[in-house]
Amino acid sequence: MTIHKKGQAHWEGDIKRGKGTVSTESGALNQQPYGFNTRFEGAAGTNPEELIGAAHAACFSMALSLMLGDEGYTAQSIDTTADVSLDKKDAGFAITKIALQSKVRVPDIENAAFDAIIQKAKAGCPVSQVLNAEITLDYTLN
Repeated sequence: MTIHKKGQAHWEGDIKRGKGTVSTESGALNQQPYGFNTRFEGAAGTNPEELIGAAHAACFSMALSLMLGDEGYTAQSIDTTADVSLDKKDAGFAITKIALQSKVRVPDIENAAFDAIIQKAKAGCPVSQVLNAEITLDYTLN
Protein backbone atom coordinates (compact mmCIF):
# COMPACT_ATOMS: atom_id res chain seq x y z
CA MET A 1 0.00 0.00 0.00
CA THR A 2 1.38 3.40 -0.98
CA ILE A 3 -0.04 6.61 0.44
CA HIS A 4 0.45 9.82 -1.51
CA LYS A 5 0.34 13.30 0.06
CA LYS A 6 0.96 16.47 -1.92
CA GLY A 7 2.43 19.87 -1.23
CA GLN A 8 2.64 22.63 -3.80
CA ALA A 9 4.78 25.73 -4.23
CA HIS A 10 4.43 28.70 -6.56
CA TRP A 11 7.27 31.22 -7.09
CA GLU A 12 7.60 34.45 -9.06
CA GLY A 13 10.66 36.64 -9.49
CA ASP A 14 14.31 36.56 -8.53
CA ILE A 15 15.65 35.08 -5.30
CA LYS A 16 15.82 38.26 -3.20
CA ARG A 17 12.73 40.17 -4.37
CA GLY A 18 10.64 37.25 -5.54
CA LYS A 19 7.74 35.84 -3.61
CA GLY A 20 6.05 32.51 -3.42
CA THR A 21 3.25 30.58 -1.80
CA VAL A 22 3.02 27.04 -0.45
CA SER A 23 -0.14 24.98 -0.16
CA THR A 24 -1.02 21.51 1.02
CA GLU A 25 -3.50 19.04 -0.38
CA SER A 26 -5.35 19.00 2.95
CA GLY A 27 -5.75 22.78 2.99
CA ALA A 28 -3.80 23.13 6.24
CA LEU A 29 -1.64 25.57 4.28
CA ASN A 30 -3.40 27.55 1.58
CA GLN A 31 -1.17 29.90 -0.37
CA GLN A 32 0.96 30.63 2.68
CA PRO A 33 3.55 33.26 1.67
CA TYR A 34 7.27 32.59 1.67
CA GLY A 35 10.32 34.24 0.24
CA PHE A 36 13.90 35.30 0.88
CA ASN A 37 12.71 37.66 3.61
CA THR A 38 10.77 34.92 5.47
CA ARG A 39 13.64 32.48 5.14
CA PHE A 40 16.63 34.67 5.94
CA GLU A 41 15.34 37.93 7.44
CA GLY A 42 12.62 36.88 9.91
CA ALA A 43 9.67 38.41 8.00
CA ALA A 44 6.15 37.06 8.51
CA GLY A 45 5.41 33.93 6.51
CA THR A 46 6.88 30.47 6.40
CA ASN A 47 10.03 28.85 5.02
CA PRO A 48 11.13 25.35 4.01
CA GLU A 49 13.13 24.77 7.21
CA GLU A 50 10.25 25.41 9.60
CA LEU A 51 7.98 23.23 7.47
CA ILE A 52 10.53 20.41 7.67
CA GLY A 53 10.80 21.01 11.43
CA ALA A 54 7.04 20.82 11.90
CA ALA A 55 6.83 17.68 9.78
CA HIS A 56 9.70 16.04 11.67
CA ALA A 57 8.27 16.92 15.10
CA ALA A 58 4.84 15.60 14.11
CA CYS A 59 6.21 12.39 12.58
CA PHE A 60 8.50 11.68 15.53
CA SER A 61 5.66 12.23 18.03
CA MET A 62 3.40 9.85 16.12
CA ALA A 63 6.18 7.24 15.80
CA LEU A 64 6.82 7.46 19.54
CA SER A 65 3.11 7.04 20.27
CA LEU A 66 2.98 3.97 18.03
CA MET A 67 6.07 2.39 19.54
CA LEU A 68 4.90 3.08 23.09
CA GLY A 69 1.58 1.43 22.20
CA ASP A 70 3.39 -1.58 20.77
CA GLU A 71 4.95 -2.05 24.23
CA GLY A 72 1.65 -1.58 26.09
CA TYR A 73 2.05 2.09 27.10
CA THR A 74 -0.07 5.14 26.27
CA ALA A 75 1.42 8.60 26.40
CA GLN A 76 -0.61 11.24 28.19
CA SER A 77 1.23 13.85 26.12
CA ILE A 78 4.13 14.20 23.70
CA ASP A 79 5.36 17.72 22.95
CA THR A 80 8.19 17.81 20.42
CA THR A 81 10.15 20.66 18.85
CA ALA A 82 12.51 20.18 15.91
CA ASP A 83 15.19 22.87 15.64
CA VAL A 84 16.41 22.80 12.02
CA SER A 85 19.92 24.20 11.33
CA LEU A 86 20.55 25.74 7.90
CA ASP A 87 24.25 26.40 7.34
CA LYS A 88 26.18 28.06 4.54
CA LYS A 89 28.40 25.58 2.72
CA ASP A 90 30.86 25.93 -0.15
CA ALA A 91 28.20 25.23 -2.75
CA GLY A 92 25.31 27.08 -1.08
CA PHE A 93 23.25 26.14 1.94
CA ALA A 94 22.50 22.80 3.59
CA ILE A 95 20.34 21.54 6.42
CA THR A 96 23.07 20.10 8.61
CA LYS A 97 21.34 19.25 11.88
CA ILE A 98 17.93 18.75 13.41
CA ALA A 99 17.73 18.83 17.18
CA LEU A 100 14.61 17.09 18.46
CA GLN A 101 13.46 18.07 21.93
CA SER A 102 10.57 16.13 23.38
CA LYS A 103 8.69 16.36 26.66
CA VAL A 104 6.75 13.19 27.26
CA ARG A 105 4.29 12.06 29.91
CA VAL A 106 3.84 8.31 30.16
CA PRO A 107 2.49 6.74 33.34
CA ASP A 108 4.12 3.67 34.86
CA ILE A 109 7.13 3.29 32.57
CA GLU A 110 10.70 2.58 33.64
CA ASN A 111 13.40 4.98 32.39
CA ALA A 112 15.39 2.22 30.66
CA ALA A 113 12.34 0.93 28.79
CA PHE A 114 11.39 4.46 27.76
CA ASP A 115 14.91 5.24 26.55
CA ALA A 116 14.92 2.18 24.31
CA ILE A 117 11.51 3.04 22.87
CA ILE A 118 12.28 6.71 22.21
CA GLN A 119 15.58 5.91 20.50
CA LYS A 120 13.75 3.41 18.30
CA ALA A 121 11.18 6.11 17.44
CA LYS A 122 13.96 8.55 16.49
CA ALA A 123 15.47 6.02 14.08
CA GLY A 124 12.14 4.66 12.82
CA CYS A 125 10.31 7.91 12.11
CA PRO A 126 9.80 8.09 8.31
CA VAL A 127 10.84 11.76 8.22
CA SER A 128 14.05 10.94 10.13
CA GLN A 129 14.80 8.28 7.56
CA VAL A 130 14.51 10.66 4.60
CA LEU A 131 16.67 13.46 6.04
CA ASN A 132 20.38 13.65 5.32
CA ALA A 133 21.33 15.59 8.45
CA GLU A 134 22.60 14.86 11.92
CA ILE A 135 19.59 14.21 14.13
CA THR A 136 19.97 14.63 17.87
CA LEU A 137 17.42 13.92 20.57
CA ASP A 138 17.03 15.43 24.00
CA TYR A 139 14.02 14.42 26.06
CA THR A 140 12.32 14.75 29.38
CA LEU A 141 10.12 12.01 30.78
CA ASN A 142 7.61 13.29 33.34
